[in-house]
Amino acid sequence: MTTLPPVLTPLSRLPDFDPRRVPVLGTDADLPPVPAHLLRPDALVQRFQSPPVWTPEVTQERRFADRSPAHASVLVPIVLRDEPTVLLTLRTTQLSTHSGQVAFPGGRMDDTDPTPADTALREAHEEVGLAPDRVQVLGNLPLYTTGTAFMVTPVVGLVRPDFTLSLNPHEVAAAFEVPLSFLMNPANHRRHAFEAEGVRREWFSMPWMEGDEERFIWGATAGMLRNFYRFLSA
Repeated sequence: MTTLPPVLTPLSRLPDFDPRRVPVLGTDADLPPVPAHLLRPDALVQRFQSPPVWTPEVTQERRFADRSPAHASVLVPIVLRDEPTVLLTLRTTQLSTHSGQVAFPGGRMDDTDPTPADTALREAHEEVGLAPDRVQVLGNLPLYTTGTAFMVTPVVGLVRPDFTLSLNPHEVAAAFEVPLSFLMNPANHRRHAFEAEGVRREWFSMPWMEGDEERFIWGATAGMLRNFYRFLSA
């Protein structure tokens, strides 16, 4: 009997491209993980209060969308469990951009948002029901420009674990948590490259197994997490 490959939800609108099918060029297991004591809440607060001199590794993707640039923000929500985790979402498949992908809560900045942090908190509340008073904003990571022309400010915050989520079914198919230690270990950062029509695209992926289900973290989300690793390990 022939076993058919699983049917996968498309993770990109680029034709004939699925990041999960692109071979892994390697990982960065030679780089040290961020030590556990630097992932504790007090250490994270101190890092943003007295940031080191550092350089982000990924700041701009090759543009492939024919649209005007737009400012956006995402919340990088670090949940204060006994072992800190990062809250991520799985976007629904009907969205016009980044559909079906793992993402941080976030979205386009409104004219009424005073700061990127206000955008991130508002969007997190609208998407997953995370109340702003559950979040202690620590600061921002550098601007990240996506191939879809969003200029994204990642806003890092500590989240009290006594929250109840309420997912917006039009935008979010699922929400889940990944240990921060897993994401801050370069041995879990896989490198990929893909060339089409003479254009080479490179990206990271950090697949996380939630039971029997793979949560494929890649692209902009993985790029921002990679920058977070560089910030914490500097």
